[in-house]
Amino acid sequence: MASTADFRNGMCIEYNEQLFFIVSFQHVKPGKGAAFVRTKLKNVSTGKVIENTFNAGVKVNEARVERRPCQFLYNDDMGYHFMNSETFEQIPLEKDLIDSPELLSEGLAVEMVYHVDTETPLLVNLPMYVFAEVTYTEPGVRGDTSSTNSLKQATIDTGATIMVPLFVNTGDKIKIDTRDSSYVERVKD
Repeated sequence: MASTADFRNGMCIEYNEQLFFIVSFQHVKPGKGAAFVRTKLKNVSTGKVIENTFNAGVKVNEARVERRPCQFLYNDDMGYHFMNSETFEQIPLEKDLIDSPELLSEGLAVEMVYHVDTETPLLVNLPMYVFAEVTYTEPGVRGDTSSTNSLKQATIDTGATIMVPLFVNTGDKIKIDTRDSSYVERVKD
């Protein structure tokens, strides 16, 4: 059992007979009345984020989760296939359990979150940044510089389409933030 004082981002709790990850929380002590905690909770099974308020000191069940290193192998009509880096066991998963599945490339090291009591995978976290090669983008116009705030679409080697600055060309390697699938910088070889 954990109380609201133990809340932290990424903590997994049981609430309304379902598993939720705490996305964010804020302790509030109003001038009048009792203290409470505002939270944003992400449902593990549906991915939906809800807002909830807990009274200060309320006890909740903390779900035991474990993070295991895995490697992405491939995807097909059966789902996305991962390999546990320690046991070499292959694990097929559905697309909705993966954060930003469009950014997965073969051999990418990821972290799989397991519910310890049932030994079931809950979700897959990609690293904060991934590197990809631009396979197609419209050519930039002469005079486009890095100070321009204009963006254009680019297709990367995983098949995903992201927005990049005008100076990025086909064949460039780029760094992508997996939290929002946004361009970070061009990578030099």
